[in-house]
Amino acid sequence: MTYELYYWPGIPGRGEFVRLALEDAGVDYRDVGKQSANSGGGAGAVSEFIHGQAAGQPHFAPPVLKAGELVISHVANILQFLGPRLGLVPDDEASRLWTHGLQLTLTDFVAEIHDTHHPLGASLYYEDQQQEAKRRGAIFVQERLPKFLHYFERVLSVNAGNEAYLVGTAHSYVDLSLFQVVTGLRYAFPRAMDRLEPELPEVTALVDRVSQRPRLSAYLTSDRRLDFNDSGVFRHYPELDT
Repeated sequence: MTYELYYWPGIPGRGEFVRLALEDAGVDYRDVGKQSANSGGGAGAVSEFIHGQAAGQPHFAPPVLKAGELVISHVANILQFLGPRLGLVPDDEASRLWTHGLQLTLTDFVAEIHDTHHPLGASLYYEDQQQEAKRRGAIFVQERLPKFLHYFERVLSVNAGNEAYLVGTAHSYVDLSLFQVVTGLRYAFPRAMDRLEPELPEVTALVDRVSQRPRLSAYLTSDRRLDFNDSGVFRHYPELDT
């Protein structure tokens, strides 16, 4: 089966969490937003799919994954679906629920990262809320950034001896997601991360391990991997990186 991923072109965004799982597993998928309009892709195709689905189950926003007749939205929901099918989650129910819970914590973290540059609302430009963003960014760097990352450091430490895995003794989709968050934070908040990462040896080891996985390493150095930029979730504004 060829999966279809619907997400906006030009930004890694939340769609990248799904891409990492698909790329790491080496499965066939169609990245609809990245394809040309002539081939049925692009932003127009994503918008039409999101808003033109059956009236009984409209989707709020991408990413959305189409798997045969199934259509699934929201990153954590998509990864919970893909995990067992791609071998990216343990077999037992308790571990799967724990993995999903960790992914939901990352979902909260990503929302807070986004709100550093858009604290008042996504409909406003950054320049229209820059003063509020400075206040929000300072609190994030001082309080929320270390709180979240130290939590994941603690999870990894409790799971010590299992080669920097968040869940059990094997690689899972939440490892991929933490990798994406940390690499995004290195782009958005390089000064803050330089100060904080010496306190996070287990998190750093996980990021290094994930980046060296053969399929993922090939993807990360390919033109399929979109660079972080100032239109996505992770944005670098030096005045926020205090």
